[in-house]
Amino acid sequence: MTTPSPHTDPRGFLRALYDAAVARALPAETTAPWLPQPPKGRTVVIGAGKAGGAMAQAVDALWPQGAPLSGLVVTRYDHVPPAYKAKPGRIDVVEAAHPVPDEAGRRAAQRIAQLAQGLTADDLVLCLISGGGSALLSLPAPGISLEEKQAINKALLKSGAAIDEMNCVRKHLSAIKGGRLATHCAPARVVTLLISDVPGDAPEVIASGPTVPDSTTCADALAILNRYGIDIPPAARAGLESGAFESPKPGDARFAGHQVHMIATPRQSLEAAAAMARAAGITPYILSDEIEGESREVGKVHAALARSVAHAGTPFAKPCVILSGGETTVTVKSKGGRGGRATEFLLGCAIALQGQPGVHVLAADTDGIDGVEDNAGAIVTPDTLARARAMGMKAQEFLDANNAYGFFAPLSDLVIPGPTFTNVNDFRALLIT
Repeated sequence: MTTPSPHTDPRGFLRALYDAAVARALPAETTAPWLPQPPKGRTVVIGAGKAGGAMAQAVDALWPQGAPLSGLVVTRYDHVPPAYKAKPGRIDVVEAAHPVPDEAGRRAAQRIAQLAQGLTADDLVLCLISGGGSALLSLPAPGISLEEKQAINKALLKSGAAIDEMNCVRKHLSAIKGGRLATHCAPARVVTLLISDVPGDAPEVIASGPTVPDSTTCADALAILNRYGIDIPPAARAGLESGAFESPKPGDARFAGHQVHMIATPRQSLEAAAAMARAAGITPYILSDEIEGESREVGKVHAALARSVAHAGTPFAKPCVILSGGETTVTVKSKGGRGGRATEFLLGCAIALQGQPGVHVLAADTDGIDGVEDNAGAIVTPDTLARARAMGMKAQEFLDANNAYGFFAPLSDLVIPGPTFTNVNDFRALLIT
């Protein structure tokens, strides 16, 4: 398939780069090299995440038909690949809520914990983990209700906390995350396949690390809650202050012999987009796959870089495309606004660009969903602000209201691919011609 021209169809070109990034992270393309041989005993598949359905589908297709295979994976609502939903395989896939956990997720986590019980040294556990698993694999620690866990989760999401901070709290208030799921599996061998959605690709941060040792502590979790002024119920505070909710640590013998494989990462997806750009005659520059910070501020910084390239040819010569990934955050200060990290980044970027000629920008979440909306992200063009003004919209007012979705929707600039069945986090591309 021919890549759209970056000069005559910049929107199409940017969308093609996004699609290439997503395709590189699809489980069907990345799983085979990491699968172990079938064991003497049973093979039990467990897992959680936005890519969970597609990961289960890939394992089911690749695993020998004569070898025993069963298990349960939980994914987000509407994130089961249509073919696997129409014709289920040997691995059960159930759906639950994200980013705030629900009762369906709690039940799924309880079932997964039960599947990990009673295994032998001859058995193999394949654990399929991807971003989103923290909310989907929700089994509160003793004494904490689901409703209390939901309230804490909502507060964290609105606080502007970084993903590693949020997941530190989540794993210490969980009965299954922070390495606890792996300890349930003993003495079976555990092989974890990971699709990374976090800056730095740390296994203990992805989905709050249900099968890997946890280096953070209850004290760390308390410090984060205090830093962001988040209240927690007495039972949660008591468990953290006493250390009763401490997670298993590196060196714990129960992790001996376990394997962890990273089967898809943000960097690999950015490199796939870069290869497509290069083939189209556009020089790509990958800033980083670990960018964090407030979305609108990160958008301003990207805009400043693009304007420097456009005006002065520094630090890069045009034409070029600047690529970045990571996980930014949105501190929600206004009720009623709609949008997520990608669109808030873009609105901050558009305001800073001020209609800079020759600059087109796409930002989108690789899972196909920006926050809780139906879009993955949006596109900014040189005439974005002018078109908005013609419709009576003031960009800064929408940004102040955390309503980036409401800004881009009337402009028909949203990117709406639907669920992609993978998740390697934010994708950003700035084309300067």
